[in-house]
Amino acid sequence: MFEELHEEKVKFLEKKANEIRQLIIDMLANAGSGHPAGSLGMADIFSALYFHILKHDPKNPDWPDRDRLILSNGHICPVLYASLALSGYFPFEELKTLRKINSRLQGHPHRSSLPGIENTSGSLGEGLGYAIGVALSAKLDNKNFYVYCITSDGEHNEGSMWEAYLFLNKYKIDNLIVIVDRNKIQQDGNTEDVMPLEPFREKLEAFGMNVLEVDGHNIKDFINAVEYAKTIKGKTSVIICHTIPGKGVSFIENNYKWHGKPLSKEEYEKALEELRNLKIH
Repeated sequence: MFEELHEEKVKFLEKKANEIRQLIIDMLANAGSGHPAGSLGMADIFSALYFHILKHDPKNPDWPDRDRLILSNGHICPVLYASLALSGYFPFEELKTLRKINSRLQGHPHRSSLPGIENTSGSLGEGLGYAIGVALSAKLDNKNFYVYCITSDGEHNEGSMWEAYLFLNKYKIDNLIVIVDRNKIQQDGNTEDVMPLEPFREKLEAFGMNVLEVDGHNIKDFINAVEYAKTIKGKTSVIICHTIPGKGVSFIENNYKWHGKPLSKEEYEKALEELRNLKIH
């Protein structure tokens, strides 16, 4: 249905994702705090967005016709900061200031602190409502950019998320694509133990959403899902991305205890070694 991605481009995006993961580990080790699991798990999605999908310009970050990326689950901002730095929004050296006093790289993103950040976030369940406002205003102004809202599965415990889906269904907002990080963990445990979401897809469909599901580490499938979502008119598309929290670092993968746990010096070195030795097919 869509133009086939060249294998070289896919390989390029996979390499970028690995670079993002290494930068995440480096940032968190320097900070001595932060959120490794979710940040690592979303590196493939952010690579696809910033280096293939998004219409954006690092040299003109306030370009009116740019696509907007709204990060609702702001605690995974290390993956956003790494992607912005790799894209050229600000110098690499600044990544080492994550969570430092007076740093522009706060523990949760701040709208006016860094170029390329579209929203302030931290309190879960609020980003989708914000994204709706941006998307609706674009329609009213006859703008043709897309709004992409990154959300976590855990924040779907918030009633505000489901209120937002009701609004999306009523107003048929089709210039907004919701991307859900379905990693099945949250701060206190596994999502299905804390507050079960399943049957998640069926719930979203009952709220009128067009729902797609992909392996969040298969960059080609994710890009194809986004391209397909753009063809759907009169409905909001939600892409459920099944991801492995901590992807790429064996001792972090699938362990909810790494939701917000800092790395020791030994863990930092081991994580970097694993990522540097990771084979890109």
